[in-house]
Amino acid sequence: MTYRRLLVLAPHTDDAELGCGATIARLLEEGVEVHVAAFSTAEESLPPGFPPTTLRDEFIESTRLLGVPRQNVHVFGYPVRRLSYHRQEVLEDVVALKRAVEPDLVFIPCGHDLHQDHEVVHAEGVRAFKHITVWGYELPWNNIQFAANGFVAVERRHVESKWAALQAYRSQLFLERAYFTREFIEGLARVRGVQVRAEFAEAFDVMRIRW
Repeated sequence: MTYRRLLVLAPHTDDAELGCGATIARLLEEGVEVHVAAFSTAEESLPPGFPPTTLRDEFIESTRLLGVPRQNVHVFGYPVRRLSYHRQEVLEDVVALKRAVEPDLVFIPCGHDLHQDHEVVHAEGVRAFKHITVWGYELPWNNIQFAANGFVAVERRHVESKWAALQAYRSQLFLERAYFTREFIEGLARVRGVQVRAEFAEAFDVMRIRW
């Protein structure tokens, strides 16, 4: 199955890289046109002392390191944890992206993601793209359940590209979160790889496939 254009919808900067960064690296290598959109730069969640534009700047640098062209990186300014107050505007932005990008593959947060902003992007993503292939990416710290029924096998270089991109987020490394470590990123990729007899993989909840 060959896809031409991928659109990744990320509620916040860093969600796309954390959830499917190695897959993005692989697809870029294979010539897929990749677009990534982040809906909130989470200014209110920054550690003290970091400028308000920090996460926006880190997101742009991170996607650059992955290899996503700057013109394919889209950043919106919704307030963190309040996307539900702007559901219609979020949907309108998603529909505008649909028209501009015309993707044949879309990645969104999985349907069991408990973060309130992720729930909104998931719901509006499914609503806008119900006629094409839609996969939900994995952020285990937000999930009680996860239907790992789709896998993308990746090579070590793709995992390394994912980690290199994540290192652009100096503000998040400063917080020392357990999931923002090389050990976690490589460990989860190894676990998912074991499930499909690959060295590394990323898992997805497949909601719709159009072939």
